[in-house]
Amino acid sequence: MTLTQLRYLVAIADSGLNITLAAERVHATQPGLSKQLKQLEDELGFQLFVRKGKSLDAVSQAGRHVLERARAILAEAANIRAIAANLRNEAHGELRIATTHTQARFALPAAIGALNQRYPQVSVHLQPGRDGEVLAQLEAGRVDLAVISTAGAPPPIGFALPAYRWQRVIVAPREHPLATSGRQPSLDELATLPLVSYDSSLKADSSLRRAFEARGLRPQIAMTAGDADLIKTYVRTGLGIGVLAEMAMQDGDTDLRALPADHLFPQCTTWIVLRRESVLREYVLEFITQFAPHLDRRDVVRALAADTVPAEWSAVPHWRERSPAALPDAA
Repeated sequence: MTLTQLRYLVAIADSGLNITLAAERVHATQPGLSKQLKQLEDELGFQLFVRKGKSLDAVSQAGRHVLERARAILAEAANIRAIAANLRNEAHGELRIATTHTQARFALPAAIGALNQRYPQVSVHLQPGRDGEVLAQLEAGRVDLAVISTAGAPPPIGFALPAYRWQRVIVAPREHPLATSGRQPSLDELATLPLVSYDSSLKADSSLRRAFEARGLRPQIAMTAGDADLIKTYVRTGLGIGVLAEMAMQDGDTDLRALPADHLFPQCTTWIVLRRESVLREYVLEFITQFAPHLDRRDVVRALAADTVPAEWSAVPHWRERSPAALPDAA
């Protein structure tokens, strides 16, 4: 049994049992990957996957147990490599970040730019996706960390560090009656209008939907998208009123008006989510302190080792209050 065989096994499971896709992800040939899988199964004495003809149909019951341990072994191997690299003071490597489109487009550029100045030999790979996809990539070990937002408790997966708080805003064309009324919109008023918002608005546990339902109202979701720029585009076409993260509104959006929605929807928190018991490279710690300047790198290391978030981290800065170095205009 080798680490390569375990890596191939995990790649197959994470690729939906698609051998071709798994081979691409691990930079191997399809015959080579299949050969390594067979050798592993021969050594173990049982099949890791249920076959249907020449295709893999499902992970076997025994395979599920092996997969769980394989992920743990690969994670520990990565930790050992990280320890060695830190001891050698290596300043090169790669940082893989799973995140949403809004964070990738509006919140992360300044921190990534600052990281590049400090560690020019570190390549950053962003993997934008929907909320569920972001955490799944972290859980599968395909990324080093995730950046994601919630309106309540921390994400249920991994070790979450609070980065900043933010609010939603209501976005309308400047000539729209809502934008020219001179008053803050109410939920009753918004319930009569078609809305354009994030994909998460369709979920039953969406904080947006819960805010309406708490008043006995039902929002009219005309369109959803995972990209804030798309939401603004369709607001401009007159499809509906936008509901999006405040940091998505930029100086160039002069044809739109953002109205405060602090009184309508719960506050959200953006989190940096790490795999539990992971050893962080120095450049990962640098990224964390650039993106969330209130988090001291030594405290992060201690908190991760203790698997406990310090009480003082509850005082998370708001997006509007963040250090200038962490804001997009400072990039």
